Amino acid sequence: MANTSSRTLRLLSLLQTHRYWSGTELADRLGVSVRTLRRDVDRLRELGYPVEAQRGVDGGYQLAAGAALPPLVIDDEEAVALAVGLQAAAQGAVEGIAESSVRALAKVVQVMPVRLRRQVEALRAMTVPAGWGGSAAPDIDPAVLTVIALACRDSERLRFRYTAAQGHRTDRQVEPYRLVPLGRRWYLVAYDLDRHDWRTFRVDRLTGPEATGARFRPRDLPAADAAEFVRGALREIPHPHRVEALIDAPAAVVRERIGRWSTVEEVDAEQCRVTLTTDSLNWAIMALGVAGADFRVLEPPELRARLHDWGTRFIRACSR
Repeated sequence: MANTSSRTLRLLSLLQTHRYWSGTELADRLGVSVRTLRRDVDRLRELGYPVEAQRGVDGGYQLAAGAALPPLVIDDEEAVALAVGLQAAAQGAVEGIAESSVRALAKVVQVMPVRLRRQVEALRAMTVPAGWGGSAAPDIDPAVLTVIALACRDSERLRFRYTAAQGHRTDRQVEPYRLVPLGRRWYLVAYDLDRHDWRTFRVDRLTGPEATGARFRPRDLPAADAAEFVRGALREIPHPHRVEALIDAPAAVVRERIGRWSTVEEVDAEQCRVTLTTDSLNWAIMALGVAGADFRVLEPPELRARLHDWGTRFIRACSR
């Protein structure tokens, strides 16, 4: 009976991860005959799963949409990703779904194995929302974030290889403090034991993080919180472009839309001045576009030329 139950769960997992399976391929995956596969499919239907069957030589099975949402089978990485995503939604990032996210999160965490719950809790507790929006860098391995988060939570020294902006690589040993998602990247705030000072590390430039097993007493951070410390460090980095523009919209409206990326100053009731620094003029164009109003670039002159190029291409795209 136990073997039958575990095989049924395996069948459900396969149907949920692949749109369509041929009968012979699905039976081979399960290590059973086609006849036994049919019985297992019938068992899933009895449990409320809408499994569709296609007869014939090329016949097979697929899981269809049903009238109600049946239980799902997910793997370890999917469970961690689901829980972290629900945590972000529960913080009110998207209006109207915070309460339902909390209920769903409670159900997911309640049935999670201890090893997975520990990873999720570490990411939650050791991550400080910064409020500038954006998402993590796409090339970061979630396992790297988990290793760092656990070291932060457990006050355990961490060592890794770090590549600076200029390409210089060094071995670092730190006392990790917090992870901060800011803009489009993740940052680690830590006390650098070799440089005897607090540092901010971009996680996408960090490789091979490894907890050393050595515990430490957390030091006092020289800032209100980790997010503010990262913001302060980024302000000291020179940016090649300073952008200034006048936008034909009230300052409150523009501040709501792009204030987390720029400084917005009121000119009058219907106009405001926006200032931002960036290493990419293309990013500045997108930020000004998000304001959703007419604007005039004051500086730099090269941004006007870039805007003209973008506008010409967009007009051509519309005409096609």
